[in-house]
Amino acid sequence: MNSKFRELVDAHSTISILTHQNPDADTIGTALGIYSFLKKSNKRVEVISFSKDLPYYLDFLPNFSKIKHKMSYDDSLIIACDSGSIDRLGFDLDGRVIINIDHHKTNTHYGDLNIVDSSSVSASLVAYKLLANDFNCKDTATCFYTALVSDSRYFTTNRVDKDVFRVSLELLNMGVEHNEVIYNLKSRSSLASIRVEGKALERLELHNNGTVSSIKISNQIMAEAGANISDTVDIVDMASSIASVNIAIVLIEKNNEIKVSLRSIDRDISYIAESFGGGGHPLACGFTKFDSNLDEVLNNVLEKVMEI
Repeated sequence: MNSKFRELVDAHSTISILTHQNPDADTIGTALGIYSFLKKSNKRVEVISFSKDLPYYLDFLPNFSKIKHKMSYDDSLIIACDSGSIDRLGFDLDGRVIINIDHHKTNTHYGDLNIVDSSSVSASLVAYKLLANDFNCKDTATCFYTALVSDSRYFTTNRVDKDVFRVSLELLNMGVEHNEVIYNLKSRSSLASIRVEGKALERLELHNNGTVSSIKISNQIMAEAGANISDTVDIVDMASSIASVNIAIVLIEKNNEIKVSLRSIDRDISYIAESFGGGGHPLACGFTKFDSNLDEVLNNVLEKVMEI
């Protein structure tokens, strides 16, 4: 275990573990894995998500029901999971001691301790390597493994290597039920997600001789499908799965926000997200715009994409 990490944990009696907003399996799995590890210590530990819309298919994870949406302590140590910038956490953390555990290339190193490895396929892999010599716990392993499988897109991204499979085996040897993880990640789609995906495909457009795809999903479409942001996570992968497409752009409107997700097969597009105040990985990134319209945002993104 990192000596500075141990020192900060030992110095605090209360610890708040935070996910990023619009949480996915990596941020939740990493947070719950660390929670399972730390709750055995003589500490008061909590897991917090600013967003109340949680992916329900992750409810099989140990301690999922203990995720709260408001911090209980004024002076707790903050452990931020899978968040490239402090604003993605959603809380005012002024004056707090922060441990930043992440794997995004665009991480802003906002923590007092930054444990950031942009070569890692998931934040849970960073957390596992941090704690690996100090636990052999099925609950923690299940959370980390679920996050690893999800963020590696089932071991298909370009950052999957022998080390990822070595760690996966170590986690499985701690009692993780691989079939349970895969079932919950792949076979528990909500009706709303199926509806919104169908509507999304009807609106798919191709640009630049079919090498760029885009999908715009309006507030009206979200309302008709009864969908939340957590129901839309697979749409960008659908948009990028077309044989001719190299870059996919998905825009999802929810109230006064437009969430933009970008995917690329082999081009570093992270700078595009950064130019709009977002971030992420070289091949998978995004940003959020407020009080804008879908057509305007798409046109602005397409201009950046065409520069590549």
